[in-house]
Amino acid sequence: MTSGDAAPSAVAPAANHSSGPTLTSVAQADGAGEGIGAPATPAAGNGSRSAAPTADIDVAGHRGPATPSWLTALGSRLASFVVAALWAVVGLAVFVALWQFATLGSTAVPGPLDSARTLGDLLSRPFFNTTNDKGIGLHLYVSLRRVFLGFGLAALVGITLGLIMGAVRPVWSALNPLVQVLRPVSPLAWFPIWLYIIEEPAQSAVIVIFITALWPTLINTAAGAGAIPRDQRNVALVFKFRPLAYLWHVLIPNALPSIITGLRLSMGIGWMVIVAVEMLQGNSGIGYFVWNSYNALELDKVVAAIVLIGVVGLVLDAILLMLSRWVTPEEVHG
Repeated sequence: MTSGDAAPSAVAPAANHSSGPTLTSVAQADGAGEGIGAPATPAAGNGSRSAAPTADIDVAGHRGPATPSWLTALGSRLASFVVAALWAVVGLAVFVALWQFATLGSTAVPGPLDSARTLGDLLSRPFFNTTNDKGIGLHLYVSLRRVFLGFGLAALVGITLGLIMGAVRPVWSALNPLVQVLRPVSPLAWFPIWLYIIEEPAQSAVIVIFITALWPTLINTAAGAGAIPRDQRNVALVFKFRPLAYLWHVLIPNALPSIITGLRLSMGIGWMVIVAVEMLQGNSGIGYFVWNSYNALELDKVVAAIVLIGVVGLVLDAILLMLSRWVTPEEVHG
């Protein structure tokens, strides 16, 4: 064999070695591509590719079942409620401590312990009824009945008229100036007029509560009904909604959050005003109980009644708040 013939045979192995990747280099490249530190598996057809999903399934299997989203949301809400309750307890404790400190050595103003003792005595016999005296439960019942009557009438008139004002622009333009003039008038200013006309303190009190609770519901309902998105109104026009269908499917759903807000404001203001009205005139009701206790210089009963008035107002607002969360979308509340 000549030297010219031997040269190609000597160079051929080197050329074959550098002409492409070997099986070992392919396996290493596959391992590097799948992640740092992953074991290199020999390439035998599709064997290295089919092993990867098995490893993923094994790794995922060690994570365990995922927590349901509703359970996570429930835990978050419960944690928020507990934190809020703890802060409420702290605030109440600070208030009671300041109250106790401010009344130390005072015989005129009762402290929290004396007031709590008096409130316990009043609640132990809430419904006794004698010729000269009644239990605080009966007075509370009378006040709540008056508030509910006036509030119910105000809700009926305020929601109906508010929807009309919000939906019909000429009606809004005609009634809004009158509403803005009458709204700032103190509710107590109406009491002598209606007392003179009706000559019945109990019915006059209901009418005063009606006037008091009317304005927040009316104004908020009109504002909500007047803020309907234009695209929804256009859809109603395109599909030629009848007035009743437009009311139930467009007007009320959009105005509902504003209506509930107005009802909450009306209930709170009505509950405040009934106490003042019953102080002016009447022989029953929680306001009468406060004024009668003051005239008898029983300030511990006055303070106990104030605490009870606040608790009842809190319960009434909480009921309407739960109603608002039930009938309105969750995103409205944040």
